Amino acid sequence: APGAMSGSGSEEPPPAQAAGDPQQEAEQDWAAAKAFYDNVVTQRVRPPKPQNAITVAVSSRALFNLVEERKIYEEHGLEKYVEYQQNNENVILKPGPAFYFVKALEHVNARLLELYPDDEERFDIVLMTNNHAQVGVRLINSINHYGLTIERFCMTGGESPVGYLTAYLTNLYLSADCDKVQEAIEAGIASATMFTANKDVVYSDTQLRVAFDGDAVIFSDESEQIFKEQGLDRFFEHEQLNENKPLAQGPLKGFLEDLGKLQKKFYARNERLNCPIRTYLVTARSAASSGARVLKTLRSWGLEIDEALFLAGAPKGPILAKIRPHIFFDDQMYHIEGAQKLGTTAAHVPYGIAQKYSKST
Repeated sequence: APGAMSGSGSEEPPPAQAAGDPQQEAEQDWAAAKAFYDNVVTQRVRPPKPQNAITVAVSSRALFNLVEERKIYEEHGLEKYVEYQQNNENVILKPGPAFYFVKALEHVNARLLELYPDDEERFDIVLMTNNHAQVGVRLINSINHYGLTIERFCMTGGESPVGYLTAYLTNLYLSADCDKVQEAIEAGIASATMFTANKDVVYSDTQLRVAFDGDAVIFSDESEQIFKEQGLDRFFEHEQLNENKPLAQGPLKGFLEDLGKLQKKFYARNERLNCPIRTYLVTARSAASSGARVLKTLRSWGLEIDEALFLAGAPKGPILAKIRPHIFFDDQMYHIEGAQKLGTTAAHVPYGIAQKYSKST
């Protein structure tokens, strides 16, 4: 009521209001946006809040085959490239190296929504591209043609996407540009450079299959440093001496953890045998000499991996051709190239001591 207030009227607002807590402001923004969209009738599933989602950011050259368009850009420059994309915006782009991985993520989302319709802990795919906005129509037309659910676009017009990756709370970034991936890795974001398989294979459309190398991917490169600098025998000795000391985490440990959380949601509904996610460890380690530390590290983290394959230095390509993963993460180009030859879509993680050696050879 008028006159009920006392004092000079110059009282300061409460500290929380004055300070402007960013987290609180972000929550208020989301609440306001949700209130608005709740009044809009739609059959489409809305993207989850970034803090609840497992955000996978994919570049346009990872999602689609843009090899010819890239040539136009490199040989004739940006203006001719943009003009070509606009003139061909109704020509649907062909799938790129990350396309079937994204399709498999969306299948997992569909299964999660059946079991947990109100739960936002699912994959959110963001198109993160340094393309200019003028190219967006062709990308949107292609995404809609394939029925992909990609609602969030970030088109940076030639600028680095790394700041946006952080803002989007990105859990995994896939790109065809090794420099951007390196920059993201250095910023602490799980990232990999995508390479197209050299032959077409049929992927499972009911189960997301993700294969990981161990050292410098799930785990740190601590043990790989011993191997590179002191040889195989010293590596075996080091691993046996440290069998009960967990390895430090590597750049993809968080993504394996995310997959494990979603798997448990299916297990909780008696869907273990029908789980749409399967994980594989495919490592050059030998089981008897250096495998125990790997398995004990995973156990200490509370993580399960569905299949562990210790190859004792044998090529990974034939095993991966049998598994047919939607994506295989490795830190060494030697293994990436071997996987590619036999039809595996591989993703290079530029992390650890192997990069030092590959640059010097």
